[in-house]
Amino acid sequence: MILLSVVVGFLLSLVFVVVTSVIDFEMMTIGIYDTFHINVLLRSIDLVPFLLIQTIGTIMAFILATILFYQLAMYLPSMTANNRARAIDVTLHNSVSYLYSMRRGGTEILEIFRSLSENADIYGEVALEFRQIIRDCEYFGYDILYALRDLSDTTPSDKLRDFVNDLVSVIESGGNVTSFLSTRVTTYQDEAKFEQKSYLNTLQLIAEAYVTVFIAGPLFIIIIMVVMGLLGTEAIMQFTLVTYILIPIGALMFILMVDMISIKDTIVKRYQKIKILDIYERAPLIEGPDEKANYKKLEKYDKNVTLRGFFKDPLRWFTLDINRIFYFSIPVALVYIGWVLFTTPTFYDPELYYTAIDEHIIIAVLVVLVPYALVHNHWSKKIRGIETGLPNFLERLASINRVGMTITGAIDVLTRANLGMISSEVTRIKRDLDWGGNLSDALIRFEERVQTPAVARIVTLITKANQVSGEISDVLSIASSEARMNETLKKERNGEMILYTAIVYLSFIVFMFVVFTLSTQFLDVIGEMASPTNIAASSGSGFGNVSSVPVDSFSRLLFHTCIIQAFFAGLIAGQMGENSLGAGVKHSAVMLIIALIFFVLFV
Repeated sequence: MILLSVVVGFLLSLVFVVVTSVIDFEMMTIGIYDTFHINVLLRSIDLVPFLLIQTIGTIMAFILATILFYQLAMYLPSMTANNRARAIDVTLHNSVSYLYSMRRGGTEILEIFRSLSENADIYGEVALEFRQIIRDCEYFGYDILYALRDLSDTTPSDKLRDFVNDLVSVIESGGNVTSFLSTRVTTYQDEAKFEQKSYLNTLQLIAEAYVTVFIAGPLFIIIIMVVMGLLGTEAIMQFTLVTYILIPIGALMFILMVDMISIKDTIVKRYQKIKILDIYERAPLIEGPDEKANYKKLEKYDKNVTLRGFFKDPLRWFTLDINRIFYFSIPVALVYIGWVLFTTPTFYDPELYYTAIDEHIIIAVLVVLVPYALVHNHWSKKIRGIETGLPNFLERLASINRVGMTITGAIDVLTRANLGMISSEVTRIKRDLDWGGNLSDALIRFEERVQTPAVARIVTLITKANQVSGEISDVLSIASSEARMNETLKKERNGEMILYTAIVYLSFIVFMFVVFTLSTQFLDVIGEMASPTNIAASSGSGFGNVSSVPVDSFSRLLFHTCIIQAFFAGLIAGQMGENSLGAGVKHSAVMLIIALIFFVLFV
């Protein structure tokens, strides 16, 4: 880090030398005001050579750059550790539930840790931490207690450290590990509820800060810029910077800040193992005349299976990966923009040209956003319906399994029950079992259709517990309690943040109304005063030259400010309300449509 810091300091000092050599300091003046009337005689006496000043500045730039880069570089590991600690704390209660389900079936503690570490794609950083125990025991020859203590020393999460220390105490004292894990499951679920409330309080404070700083603040600046332009000051450049730089950068920083403090699940991606049947790899293959034609048909079938799946159910093809909608919407938008640019004549006044293509650019943006918003909303409703019915499904599954029926038989019984939107998925699971599939494969296919972290963890929990013991009613009860807790937390968040989503909409409407008032009641009057017949009448007033006020430029910038504010305000509404930028796309599309219709019809 010291070496890198010295190199960076040297490079930045060279940049300082180049910049100071290019700038003409003789053209720059510094005004000093005698505020306290000390009557100090100020004279510009060139006593210090420029080369000496440049040398001192270069040395200072080198020292400051080296120190700042070194401090930043030394802070990065700590920041990475803090991020990992947050990721561990978020999924620890799910991992403890998994440990309890395996332990209750009689699995040894080391095998439980190995099973958890193999599911790192589901349980994230917690599973990666427990991989260290397997490494220490299998490769370094340590016992389980020494490996647990080593994990306690190295983990960045205080919560996991306390759990591991308590687990070591239970093992050393000969206590009941199963009872300890069962107690910790309940404890961590209660702590998750408390963390959710603290997070919502912080999010409410941030939402109020956003309305104040990023909606009321730019509106105040815009009014000042318009007045400055009326007084003859060149404010168009400042207004441009506010519209195209200040508002987008401020919104992006706010989105990043909300994302950093958000309690969100890890991205789940299950990896399937494929076994290659290479038993007869060295045996010669003799193809008959009929088999060659069949192989060609099979090859053709494999090539067209994706295309046939798309035409059979296009909506499902898009919902499996929502980003696929951009494969169609972006080319259509680009073709539309190209057609507009090709057919729009070139005006002598650039403002007329901008006015002619503004609305078409917004329509092209809507062509990209609206299909994504519709597909995402359809997928979100389906997922919400499934996750809402999941606790009830697990409770009934546990009650049926408790009376002695197997999980396969319990699923058969539940196909005749009304479980809401999840009923269709239960029927598909039953169909997989009827066609000869085992329970694990049927549940994994259910997880792949839904593709949410909550379902992935529950499926992993059930499949592993079922492999250990057929009587898993207690595990199902814990999974049901966990699913119900997650659903309750989501409802609390939606209930708390729907108010701030409405505030974002109302603030945007107020923003748009003020901009509309400035455009119609203020700039139109200035435009009339700038006409040749009224210039003479306004020349004796206290204002500057009214004819020099760029009314058209101000009107265009006001319109663009509303459009940019609509786009980013919608994303922020989705980020705060549903913890997803994808959910904010529909809010952005709605606000853009409102702004477009409002300005086209009334301005």
